Amino acid sequence: MVEPIFRLAPGRARRQLASRLFPGLVPLLLAILLGGCTSIEKDPTAKWDADRLYNEARTELQNGAWTKARELYEKLEARYPFGRYAQQAQIEIAYCYYKEGETADAISATDRFLKLNPNSPNADYVYYLRGLVNFIESPPLLGPLVRYRVSERDPKALLESFEAFKELISRFPSSRYYNDAVLRISFLRDALADHEVRVADYYYRRGAYLAAVNRAQTALREYQGAPSNERALSIMVHSYDRLGLPDLRDGAQQVLRLNYPNSAGLGSGL
Repeated sequence: MVEPIFRLAPGRARRQLASRLFPGLVPLLLAILLGGCTSIEKDPTAKWDADRLYNEARTELQNGAWTKARELYEKLEARYPFGRYAQQAQIEIAYCYYKEGETADAISATDRFLKLNPNSPNADYVYYLRGLVNFIESPPLLGPLVRYRVSERDPKALLESFEAFKELISRFPSSRYYNDAVLRISFLRDALADHEVRVADYYYRRGAYLAAVNRAQTALREYQGAPSNERALSIMVHSYDRLGLPDLRDGAQQVLRLNYPNSAGLGSGL
């Protein structure tokens, strides 16, 4: 039988032996344990109930302290995931991210809410918030100028905003946010259509007539009623003419004449 090198000593002798063999171990363990206790004690919300967490978060939100409010709402949802404030906390987390300018996190938070609560009575607001996240406000005195500048941006964010507002008015025609969403859709429609037409014009100027036709058609198909539709039709007329497609040219010209009888696009050039 092989004897152990060290025999375990009882009681105090064992502790003395351990301290001699590993002199730094006991203080280290104590530091870890005390540190853990200290970190728990440093969280002043550790013993708060759901009502207090919600009320404190609400106060921070009303004061515009978006990050503090969001952190409290996150604690509220984490500690009481099935409580009466859980859904509201999820919505407010998305809103706080929006106000913080954290676009990707805000979109992710709205996605999460809609997946977890597809039939929520607040779903219309979440779609509205989702639209706001990527929406670019137009100052009243600079509307056309802002729209022009918006059309030169990457339209991906604007398109996501457009689709969110469209989903809202399609699914919730009685929503309190319906009328505002319609106005925002109109602005976004014009900006997105203008972007497509500017791209179409770019292709036309460089002799890529088929590409110009395709982008002009997109503007007409997806954004009906936009002011730039006239320009889109004009590009189609002249692109078909350059492509040697008289039937298509005449058809586009007829549509242009019916809708815009005084259009400059009915002339010999763009």
